[in-house]
Amino acid sequence: MWKNKKVSVVFPTYNEKDSIKTAIEDFFSQGYVDEIIVVNNNAAEGTSEEVAKTKAKEVFEKKQGYGFSIRKGLEEAKGDLIIVSEPDGTYIGRDVIKLLAYSEDLDVVFGTRTSKNLIWEGANMGFFIKWGNVFMAKLIEILYNTTTLSDVGCTMRLINRKALKKMQRQFTIGTSHFGVEMMLLAIKNKARFMQIPLNYKERVGKSSVMGNKLKELYLGIIMILLILRYRFKRLKK
Repeated sequence: MWKNKKVSVVFPTYNEKDSIKTAIEDFFSQGYVDEIIVVNNNAAEGTSEEVAKTKAKEVFEKKQGYGFSIRKGLEEAKGDLIIVSEPDGTYIGRDVIKLLAYSEDLDVVFGTRTSKNLIWEGANMGFFIKWGNVFMAKLIEILYNTTTLSDVGCTMRLINRKALKKMQRQFTIGTSHFGVEMMLLAIKNKARFMQIPLNYKERVGKSSVMGNKLKELYLGIIMILLILRYRFKRLKK
């Protein structure tokens, strides 16, 4: 609970069996999170058993993709404030307080992983990924004449119920670049938002996308095309 507002966390999971229990306990231990929704997106065998050891609620999304998973979690979450993150060890529970602190003034709070002093040893934030994210963030900043941005790929963020209700019916993407669509929708809907620096650590286990240069390049190209397309896209009312 935060200032009499219920706080939900959405964790999508595919290949996080070895880290999900620790992540759930870490986020609950901060004392602000009322519920955690784990979205099992055809996850690795044994994941459900790990979730069952915690207070988290597990739901299932058969359509494969990060976006489909997050959209399912947002539908299930009951909180007034909803935090999206990942249970792979890259994000830490104590950063919840950073997002919540800004929620009193903003509709959406995006994280950024590009602050040098908060990138931990072993984190997958090499030159290509860091400056690729900065480039795309600045492209959005220029094309949309918006507030300062430095990262389009950070998957830890907060949205309030009112902003979510408006944006939910406008979501179209079910794959890895859903996070960018969510950012663009926040801008197009004139939501009050900003980006704040978060800790970024080494992942537990192997990512299905990050670490593969060709997949990272392909995802980057898709994101750039999405940014350009949304600049002139008319939203559903």
